[in-house]
Amino acid sequence: MFQSRNLWPALSALENLALSLRLAGRRKVERSAEAALHDFGLDRRSGQRAGSLSGGEQQRLAIAAAAAREAPLVLADEPTAELDQRNEQVVLEALARLREEYGSTVVVVTHSPPVADAADRVIEIRDGRVS
Repeated sequence: MFQSRNLWPALSALENLALSLRLAGRRKVERSAEAALHDFGLDRRSGQRAGSLSGGEQQRLAIAAAAAREAPLVLADEPTAELDQRNEQVVLEALARLREEYGSTVVVVTHSPPVADAADRVIEIRDGRVS
């Protein structure tokens, strides 16, 4: 999961999740995609093109895709970098839900103190060294 460009902007939110599931070789694509949209508060946006969603909604959609795929490991590079404080909190809650309810291990790279504070474990790297 990157800061941006996680999605196919011309596809709807539902189509993004369905395609993600198909690419992962999953069955029951529509039902899983709809359930993930619901779980992450995006069911009202299912028909909206991903490129027109807000930054926070796009990040939640990327998280919902990981949940729908039952991703055992999610690598997130600055997932809240371009978000305001409110959307940063919403994305952090979605990542926590991904970990707690879906069993995913979430590894986040960040410069954001609030994001680091939300982590279970922090490993700090300064000048190429673990401190």
